[in-house]
Amino acid sequence: MEWNNLLNRERIRGNKSNNYEARSEFQKDYHRIIGSSAFRRLQDKTQVFPLEKSDFVRTRLTHSLEVSSIAKSLGQVVSIRLRIYKGSKLAPDQETDICDILLSAGLLHDIGNPPFGHFGEVVIQNWFEKNLSKLEYNGEALDKFMSEQMISDLKSFEGNAQTIRIITKLHTLIDINGMNLTKALLSTLMKYPCNSTEIKKSDAIIFKKMGYYYSEKETFLEIVQSTGCEGCRHPLTFLLEAADDISYLTADIEDATKKGLVNIDKIRHLAEEKLRNIEDNDAIKKYLVESMADLESYLQQSCGKANPELNALQNWIVSVQGRLINAAAYSFTYNYEQIMDGKFNADLFEGTHAELLVETLREVAYKFIFRNLEIQKLEIAAEKILGNLLDIFIPSVINFDTDNKLSSYSKKVLDLVSESHKHVYLQCSKGLDEQEKLYLRLMMITDYISGMTDSYAKNLYKELNGID
Repeated sequence: MEWNNLLNRERIRGNKSNNYEARSEFQKDYHRIIGSSAFRRLQDKTQVFPLEKSDFVRTRLTHSLEVSSIAKSLGQVVSIRLRIYKGSKLAPDQETDICDILLSAGLLHDIGNPPFGHFGEVVIQNWFEKNLSKLEYNGEALDKFMSEQMISDLKSFEGNAQTIRIITKLHTLIDINGMNLTKALLSTLMKYPCNSTEIKKSDAIIFKKMGYYYSEKETFLEIVQSTGCEGCRHPLTFLLEAADDISYLTADIEDATKKGLVNIDKIRHLAEEKLRNIEDNDAIKKYLVESMADLESYLQQSCGKANPELNALQNWIVSVQGRLINAAAYSFTYNYEQIMDGKFNADLFEGTHAELLVETLREVAYKFIFRNLEIQKLEIAAEKILGNLLDIFIPSVINFDTDNKLSSYSKKVLDLVSESHKHVYLQCSKGLDEQEKLYLRLMMITDYISGMTDSYAKNLYKELNGID
């Protein structure tokens, strides 16, 4: 892969020239994202705690802003390291472009997530797994009528693939090219360069989920061919993923501490357990020991403050983020040749001195946050809400835009679906066969439901079920 191709400034719809425009194409991307309704909706989507009432706890919006900031920092550090250690020939404006692309990619990386976070993804996947064989179109079960990839798309619903669909199609200000972002940015956001039938969960990390739907196949091919990323990740995707990891590994623990789910004793205990169980590897042991010593130091410095433990933990998180940024930048530089050859298939922390620290943070989150009864109760509620909405909308859309007569109930249900989603369907389905049209109708409903905020989904569920 070559940076001249990787930093492709072209747009699918094309670029408008403006002699008075001071911004680069990648800076224009940033402003398009900030002004979009899909980005604004992230303020009422779950990061970890669904339907959280405290304004301290992060939403998908604040999480995305943090990822954006960390991703840009990674771009800056990596550019310097490549210059010093790899004799990089990147021009100064290319280094700036890398940072601008990562800044925007951080804002967009979770824009395809449905209500109630990653658990919402599972609910949608399970619903289609359970119901596609039970629903019929013209007397034939849906899972027999559609192609293998169409069925697999629905059963494997994925926030990353939905992100690509939103930004290349569903955001319809001018036409159905979505936000019409640069190809370099779109390529960076394609975390998994495979479709739903090519998933290899036990294989390399970059093929464990799908990256695009059948409906975006042509868009995907155009983007990867333009940037030279056929069959592999864009190098900046590794930095984006590291930024996401750094953000959630630290911020989720801060939020959980504020809610009383995590404290320093629990973190200390898990770190000690990790150090006892790992065999001879003094380097990664030392890295974790040094980080825990930082935490103890911050705790001593916080004595006499209103909430010394939270204050210490917040300072520690800043130091951990610095450590992890440096570790990820080191790994990217060390593995640079493999990354540029499309042969690197791991996360950037694997094999670094920060590996044990990352494992400890992940275990803190798993044991004390994701297994918490409060979250589990809310996830059960989320399954009830999303499952019920799918029960109502999917059967009603099957005969939409066909010669089959719609029931009065189905007409009322479909009146609730936004006109923009119907417009995208009608534009994209022109000239297609009945199989593809049915697939796009089902996608129209997953677009509509997955695009809802947590509160909107909850309130619509209550309204449609007569719950006061």
